[in-house]
Amino acid sequence: MTLISALPASDSYKSSGKGSRPSAFAVSELATASFGAVGQELARLVAALNLAPKLPEVSVDHRLASLWYGFSFKPNGWEMPSLWDAIVGDYQASDGWIRLHTNLPHHRAAALKVLGVKADRDAVAQALNTWSIADLETAIVAEGGVAAAMRSRSEWLDHPQGRAVSRDPLIGWHSPRRVTLRDRPEATAQRPLAGLRVLDLTRILAGPVSTRTLAGFGAEVLRIDPLGWDEPGVIPDISLGKRCAYLDLKSPGGLMTLQALLAQADVFVHGYRPGVLDALGLTKLKRDELAPNRVEVTLNAYGWQGPWSARRGFDSLVQMSAGIADAGRAWAKADKPTPLPVQALDHATGYLMAAAVLSAMAEAASGNSIMLAQLSLARTAELLAALAKSETDQKITDATTADYTKQIETSGWGEGHRLKPALTVGAAKMSWLRPAAKLGTSKPVWPSPPT
Repeated sequence: MTLISALPASDSYKSSGKGSRPSAFAVSELATASFGAVGQELARLVAALNLAPKLPEVSVDHRLASLWYGFSFKPNGWEMPSLWDAIVGDYQASDGWIRLHTNLPHHRAAALKVLGVKADRDAVAQALNTWSIADLETAIVAEGGVAAAMRSRSEWLDHPQGRAVSRDPLIGWHSPRRVTLRDRPEATAQRPLAGLRVLDLTRILAGPVSTRTLAGFGAEVLRIDPLGWDEPGVIPDISLGKRCAYLDLKSPGGLMTLQALLAQADVFVHGYRPGVLDALGLTKLKRDELAPNRVEVTLNAYGWQGPWSARRGFDSLVQMSAGIADAGRAWAKADKPTPLPVQALDHATGYLMAAAVLSAMAEAASGNSIMLAQLSLARTAELLAALAKSETDQKITDATTADYTKQIETSGWGEGHRLKPALTVGAAKMSWLRPAAKLGTSKPVWPSPPT
């Protein structure tokens, strides 16, 4: 069995271009290698499905891969909504730094309730002076919010959760079973995932990056969100190529609709913390009953074992917890947390999730057993920390006009241009038939009945 378990060897794909994102860590190297992982597994699938006479060659544009780790969409004459809430940020408490993440209303309410202040940044900063970072982190999490104290790498590796994460594989495969892939006569060497139905129950960034990637090679992605949900700062970037529908999973009718969608899906990608699907009645036993031939990949923030395995988290918080922001501070000779220049943990995890989907499909197409895949932002942080950084004076920062396609994309917010694709796999080059759309603009149905 050859399910993906690590980044591909650098000589297993072609890479053009050079340069790096300014960082203490090998962000650009990780970007290129994660695209290479997608390409390697897609090439294996193309070969397994006999869509090409030989294993396709994989090519990654290093500069474009680095740029895709940032925003891929450039509006024409209008501005994307702000990514961050006004209270989000790094604050100095009595004994160190802590990051509050308040983009979601209930997370913001939890932090403000613990601090006993109104939604005013100065008031928040003042209230933090009396707290230790460990006590405040614990209190906000207990209230249902999200926060992360800044730890050093050594402190994280000595932390119970850091030790647990270090024992996790990069991609955790479990529950082996044999599946039969549905025939997709529309699949070609140019669009190898055409007709593939991907049910997407992920939000914010890593999971949506994975399904955007699959859509780029032809997959039919249906994203499901709670009624009224929005992520205004990121949706124009990551809803590319997808249908986006609302569904109330707390209602019997909504749950029945989800089960019907899952029964017709080829791939199920979700980002629920341990136990949440079970609480909805979608236990693994139930998922096996509804969709026995599905490929399933999931992620969480802090890993799948240890005391924080069920803790909510985001890329910027994991950077604080895992010592990345502190290492960046030392590298930059700064007096405050210095995060990565992009949300690299999200992006890398997303591309590895897409690679895991393709890896499982390639195994199934070859008649082998497959397994369910688990990834986490914290484990990806360990991958980044161990990755060698190339020495180069050429910086990769903002995209230029030459980095974007000439075609106009009419998104749900207005016109703009998308970055050129960074990955080519033989005759297949990433492209999207559907522009980025606002959430809730499609119905929760597959576009055509299963064959």
